[in-house]
Formats: sequence, structure tokens, C-alpha cells
Amino acid sequence: MTIKRLILSLLTLAIIFLAGSALWASWQQPQIQSRLELYQTNLLLRAQQLSPANADPNLAKASKTLLGENPLESATKQYLDAQKSAQTNLAKAQNQLQLAAKSNAPLPKPDSQLAPISDASRSSQQAQLLKSVTQIKKLIAELNLRLGILQVQQKQIEPALQTWLQVINSPQDNSLAATGSVLTGLWNNPPQLLPDAEALIEANLEGWFQGRALAQLYELQQRPQAKLLLQAREQELAEEALLKLAIISSIPAVTGLIGLSLLIYLTINRLTKGKESVFSQNGETVWTTPWDWEIVWQVFIVGFFLMGQIIVPLIFSVLQIKPGVASVRVQALYTLATYLFLSFGAVTVLYLSIKKFLPLPPSWFRVKLRENWFLWGLGGYCAALPLVVVVSLLNQQLWQGLGGSNPLLSLVLEGQDKIALGIFFFTAAVAAPLFEEFLFRGFLLPSLTRYFSVWQAILISAFLFAIAHLSLSEVLPLMVLGVVLGFVYTRSRNLLAPMLLHSLWNSGTLVSLFILGSSST
Repeated sequence: MTIKRLILSLLTLAIIFLAGSALWASWQQPQIQSRLELYQTNLLLRAQQLSPANADPNLAKASKTLLGENPLESATKQYLDAQKSAQTNLAKAQNQLQLAAKSNAPLPKPDSQLAPISDASRSSQQAQLLKSVTQIKKLIAELNLRLGILQVQQKQIEPALQTWLQVINSPQDNSLAATGSVLTGLWNNPPQLLPDAEALIEANLEGWFQGRALAQLYELQQRPQAKLLLQAREQELAEEALLKLAIISSIPAVTGLIGLSLLIYLTINRLTKGKESVFSQNGETVWTTPWDWEIVWQVFIVGFFLMGQIIVPLIFSVLQIKPGVASVRVQALYTLATYLFLSFGAVTVLYLSIKKFLPLPPSWFRVKLRENWFLWGLGGYCAALPLVVVVSLLNQQLWQGLGGSNPLLSLVLEGQDKIALGIFFFTAAVAAPLFEEFLFRGFLLPSLTRYFSVWQAILISAFLFAIAHLSLSEVLPLMVLGVVLGFVYTRSRNLLAPMLLHSLWNSGTLVSLFILGSSST
């Protein structure tokens, strides 16, 4: 074995350990999907405040379709499920804390994504785990405040009072406990108005939940003018919420139907025309690859994984940049900078690795503006949507809400800084598609056709593409997306097609997250 191969082998083992640790850590981290469901539930609750008498007839008609028969019952179920999940995570975190007190073994990571353990020292691990337990308890209290309001809106007064009593008796936050007392007083018999009730409601409740509590408060305070202003404001917000629901529901639905039609067409076309079908276009044409497997190994281990897992994090560590405690705008800049460093490093290693083979055959890294790449990219996006949705539904059942998610998604969901969101959008919709498609579809997939068939190369490159995102719950959906990206590239033979598909996919995800995040106010 040469020195080069020995070094690559050692680096590969180190990368496998680091990547495996990251995937293992994501195993017990919650997916973002459960939070997205709550955000969408809040949007539904806001929209159901729409008064048909004062609304546009078209909006009133659309509301019946979008909201369903019993939005309050559906919302209650969602919040009960979220409460149960949080209590399960709390029990696990408390068990880990107890084990830490009895054992000197390293602490596992807590299940809460709110406070993941990353410090090497045991004392720091314990402090982070204790902080996580506290934050999960606070989350349960917040859920219970909202659950109680859902219950009173369905005339379940006694269950609501018991729900709020849990918040009062387990105060993780004095303000939340005080809000529980305020809500209890508002719906008690006889009612009791506590000091600072309005300020507490506005501080600890938002959206539809805040509106219901304030309406009850104004009713008891006999403030008809304030109640009328609240109702007018809620009517405006309900119309906005309905429009947002229409966007995040109808556009994916239409796109999915188009995609399903394309999949049916491709299947029929393949069955009737065989190797002359669109499905088989360029399907068996491999690239002329002048380098061997060792170059591919070198590029991905040194250029992608070493840069992403060790070198780039080390650079920011030396510079003492800690994005976790910074503002969302700083975190957005950090994410972009990390990606640009990674891209520059990987492309540099790629260039140095294949420099001696230049000039390459014309089929390599092919970009042609005057071709039908736009139709391939758009059609691929439409076809990918129903496939990934089906796999994601199965994936949720497999992982039961765990498995982690891309941390960028949480930042976009919670951040309302427009500059930060613009930076996130550029990173996900421009930088990521350009770099990842250049590396995975432009270099890896064609290189693999030296040893495998085109379809085998598509599957292998799609698997590595999914693994590279270091989130277990996203491996299956991202692999399906990677297969579609590979199919589009091998058929179009134009890198612009998968780049467009990838950009549309990331853009659609970010727009949906932004809409859901903006509905929380």
C-alpha cells in the first residue's frame, strides 16, 4: 500500500467515525416535521376565525375546503400528541440525568433539539443536560397553556382548568405560571380578574390563542370597544392565514398532480416504446472516465468530508466564532461562510486531482443554455414531489418523530429577520444546488459509470448524497430526491437541469417554512 492510500485509509476511518457519530446523534433528535404540524395547526386556527358574513365570498368558500369539518378537534389532537412526545423526551432526559449521577460513563445526548450536548467535559455535559430538562419542562407548560384554551373553546371547562393547574403547580417560568393563573381566573366560576392579565397574555400567548384569551378578558372587563377592535384585527389576520394556507396547500397539490401525471406518462412510454422511450434516453450511455476509483476516493474524502467535518469547523474554532449564541443574522452568515469555504476547498481538491487529465471529454460538467434543461429541471421537480412525499410519510412511521433534521430548517422557521432569511435563501437555493450538483451529479455519478451501469451509478451517488446531510430521518427522502436528480442529469446530460430541480426543491421548502413561521404572530 502506498503512503497516499495509507493516509486516505486513515482519513476514511476518521471520517466514518465522525459521520457515524453525527448520524447516531441525530437518531434521538426530534424531526422538524412535528413542529411544522403545530405551526400549520396554528395557521388553521387563525383562519377559522374568518367571518363568512364579512369576508370575500371566494375566501369563505375556500375556507370550508381548507379547514375541514372540526378544526378545533384536529388541533386538540395535534397538541395532545405534541404534549405526549415532549413528556416522553422529558422522561428520557431525566433518566439520562439520573444515570449521570450514578455512573462515570459518558453522557448520551439528550433528545431535545433545544440543547444538544457538544462539550467534551463531563461537567459541561451535565449542565447542558440539566438545561435541556428545564427547557423541555418549559415547552410542556407552553403546550398546556394552549391546550387549555382549545379545551375551553369546546366547552370542556373542567379539563381546561386541570390542564392549567399543571402549569401553576410545576412552574418552570414564573411568567408562564402566572399566565396559567390568569387563564384559570378568566374561565373559573365565578371568574377572577388578576393584575397584569392583559400583559401576561400578550407576553406568553400568540396568534389565535392570544386572541381567545383577550376576547374573554375584554368580555369580563366590559370593554366592548377593545373587543370590536380585536375582532376586526382577527378578521384581517384570518384572511391572511387563509391565503397562506391556500399557498402551502394548493401549490404543492397542483405540482404533485402534475408530477404524478408525468410519472404515469413515463411509465406508459417506457412500457410501449422500450429503449426508444424518454425514460431510456441516454440510459445506457456511460461517460468516458480518464481517472480511476482512487481519484474519486481522494476528492470525496479530502475535498468534501475532511473539509466539511474537520478543516472548516477547525478554522471557525480557531477564529473563536460561536454561532450558537449569536443572533439569527450571524448564524445565517456563518452558514453561508461555512458553505462557501467547503465549496472552495472541495472544488480546489477536485481541480488538483483531475488537472493532469485536462482537457476533459465534452460530456463532462456539461452546461448548455440553449437546450431543454429548463423542462427537465421543472418536470423533475414535479415528479420528485409525490415520490418524496410518499417516502416521507413512510419515513415518519419508521422513525416515530425522531431522526433529526437539518438545523437550517429550524432557523428559517423561527427567524423573521428578512436579511437573515435572504442569506439563508441564497445559501439553500443558489449556493447548495450549484456546488452539490457540480460535485455529486457532475463528478461522482459520471465517475462511477466507469465501474457500474448508469442506474447503479445513480443509486450509489444518491445514497452518498443523502448520507452527506448527516441526518438519519432524511436519508430515505433525500436518496429518492437524489435518484430523481441523477435521472434528470443522465437523461438531459446538462448540469443546469439538476441544478434547477435542486434549487426549486430548496426554494419551495424555505418558502413554506417562512410562511408557517410568519403565522405565529
